Amino acid sequence: MSPRRIARSSSITNAPHRPEPRRRGRRTGRLLAASVAAAACLAASAVPASAAGSAGSEPVVSRGVTIPAFYTPPARLPAADGSLVRTEPLPLGLSLPGLDGRRLPGTATRLMYKSTDAGGGPVAVTGAYIEPAASWKGGGPRPLVALASGTMGQGDQCAPSLSLQHPLTVGEGTVSIGYDNIAVYRFLAAGAAVVVTDYVGLGATDRLHTYVNRVDEGHALLDAARAARSVAGASVTAASRVGLYGYSQGGGASASAAELHSAYAPDVNLAGTYAGAPPADLTEVMKGIDGSALAGALGWSINGFVQSDPSLKAVVDAHTNDVGKAALKDTSTMCVGDAILGHGFTDSRRWTADGKPIADVIAAEPKLQEVLARQRIGNLRPTAPVRLATGVHDDIVGHEQARQLAVDWCRKGADVTYEAVLLPNLGDKILTNHLAPYLTDQGAAISWMTDRLSGKKAYSNCWSMPVQP
Repeated sequence: MSPRRIARSSSITNAPHRPEPRRRGRRTGRLLAASVAAAACLAASAVPASAAGSAGSEPVVSRGVTIPAFYTPPARLPAADGSLVRTEPLPLGLSLPGLDGRRLPGTATRLMYKSTDAGGGPVAVTGAYIEPAASWKGGGPRPLVALASGTMGQGDQCAPSLSLQHPLTVGEGTVSIGYDNIAVYRFLAAGAAVVVTDYVGLGATDRLHTYVNRVDEGHALLDAARAARSVAGASVTAASRVGLYGYSQGGGASASAAELHSAYAPDVNLAGTYAGAPPADLTEVMKGIDGSALAGALGWSINGFVQSDPSLKAVVDAHTNDVGKAALKDTSTMCVGDAILGHGFTDSRRWTADGKPIADVIAAEPKLQEVLARQRIGNLRPTAPVRLATGVHDDIVGHEQARQLAVDWCRKGADVTYEAVLLPNLGDKILTNHLAPYLTDQGAAISWMTDRLSGKKAYSNCWSMPVQP
């Protein structure tokens, strides 16, 4: 296996999910439609990539995928959350030489830093910090945006920091697009520094990514903001205003971090949070994902819950058949593109031992209900202004549960700017109703965040919730 390429092992690539023969034609067409829709929405940020490694990073194999050795955590971690473990230069996949000798849009550093997981234990998290070439023209010192990426997958090769280096990865079993790079570059152009978290277990080789675990994600994002202050050459300090930014999985991470901020990281000078399409109620979100182009995310969720609580493995094993168990193993090394092609539009009844949808299995299993209840976002009050956006036709991360989060926060007295993104229905369950609001609302979201980073006051529209869609 080449040390300069990302690859999935033959044991993985030889075990893809295969549709039933009588449904193959219809499903193939829908998969193609979903893939085309995703590519059309996201390809603006993508350039071809030919390697996963970087200078000085020999490859390692993590659960069948090859990534740089940088991502393997040491045996011992620092005591303080947000402490840097190691850094190295990170070449951006899209970069230009500047007139003053500095690269545009900035200079990137690959990070590993210490955080605390949902169980209270130490965990190494990777990510990236980008020092912008542009000057900051807003008020105060240069601010920092802590960006939580939308769903990238569960294979270590899907880490957002790797997608900054390789915005498009296609080949040898992996299809991955760094679609959040668009937002990263827009903030850099405005003169804000950006730190991106890879989340717990995504990239780092010591554990499986704990997908949509609200505490792991919230802590990882806040500790990324702390870690950025210690990067050599970084112009951000403890006095810098910080914005939390994320859409989809990232929206859930930023929303969770906004709730956890006052207790976990009060030293982070939080100015505002953007939470786009946040999966606040996983019980409802899993119903929307089931049978959709992103059905593979069910596997990521279940795998992540078992990673956080190994006692759940017996429960999962009891409720999944051989097809389901194989799908869980398969999805554990997949990125979004792989999951669309391998498990898109799968009905979860094909995975369960009794042929019932996963939602019904959860409803009948108290331990699983308890797990999802612990993941609910909206039980705590954010301490800084929040802008929450949701597409009214979003059928992947459902609109109603996202709107309910805004209602829950408003009832707790939070400063909430709620934005219902009104677009026509662009196709059922093929990701378009989820991705289109991400793109159409991005300019307004970045403008709102830039105002918060400049010290401008936010104005809540909680008063309008009774008439908002």
